[in-house]
Amino acid sequence: MSRVNLTEKLALFSSHWDPKVVADYNNNDVMVVKFQGEYPFHVHDTTDDFFLVLEGEMVMDIEGQESETVRAGEIYIVPKGVTHRPCAEKECKVLLIEPKGEPNSGDPATAAPKPRI
Repeated sequence: MSRVNLTEKLALFSSHWDPKVVADYNNNDVMVVKFQGEYPFHVHDTTDDFFLVLEGEMVMDIEGQESETVRAGEIYIVPKGVTHRPCAEKECKVLLIEPKGEPNSGDPATAAPKPRI
């Protein structure tokens, strides 16, 4: 595996809520994505959800709890089975790590494709 420049990968697209695979790690997809607005509440029943904010800030809404702001350089891990929703008032750039095949929405019927760039 060669190194991956996340800034260069993020410059390749402008869409939001559209994760792109940039590397593989122990049967996981390492992805970059841009957030803006609100993603629907959803749950991952069998896996934790990993977020690393690269630029900007996001708010993580957790069902039944107070929202938390996550800033550049911070990670947020949502435990499996917890209903959540990431939001960003302004564009936010994020690195995600998910098991290969895990739908980003927790549901294959509503999941975005995850192309490799």
